[in-house]
Amino acid sequence: MKYSALSFNGPDIKVKAARCLMAIAATALLGACASMSPEECRTADWYEQGMRDGANGEPRSRLDAHREACGKVGVVPNIEQYRDGRAIGIRKYCTADNGLQQGRKGSTYQNVCPPELESRFLDRYNAGYRVYQAQQRLEQLDRESQNKQRELSKAKDDDARARLRRELKDLDRRLYHARDDVYAAERQLR
Repeated sequence: MKYSALSFNGPDIKVKAARCLMAIAATALLGACASMSPEECRTADWYEQGMRDGANGEPRSRLDAHREACGKVGVVPNIEQYRDGRAIGIRKYCTADNGLQQGRKGSTYQNVCPPELESRFLDRYNAGYRVYQAQQRLEQLDRESQNKQRELSKAKDDDARARLRRELKDLDRRLYHARDDVYAAERQLR
């Protein structure tokens, strides 16, 4: 008995399997993006959740994400408790010390601080962020230098070696200035 074009072997089954796996992976990723798990929704202390979100610098829209995630399991957040907790948490987040810490880590500021706290937070955040940027630039130049050194060790042509040495010399000069920039940015933190 001969099979027609509807056979279940060959590339058709592979394509169908790949599509199925991609759909499963996409579903899993969407579930991973939920702000809270179903179990967290069912046992949530909304005041504590608001405090946590505020202390982590989450924007007000985080409550909408919780509302969506928890709505899937029939849980409605207690908005008043959440907002009360977030108001406490955001005051912990919007300190000058935390601004410095967030800036040095390169965290994105999401405009969450109340006006009376934002200026001091942003002053220190910006100073910390300058250090972060200077360090990132230094690390990038260091990686470029290491790559050029590897290229130089593999180069067989005299012209290529001469060019790579010039490029390394230029990178050394830029690295020197980048180190100075890091030092200057860190000095401004004092």
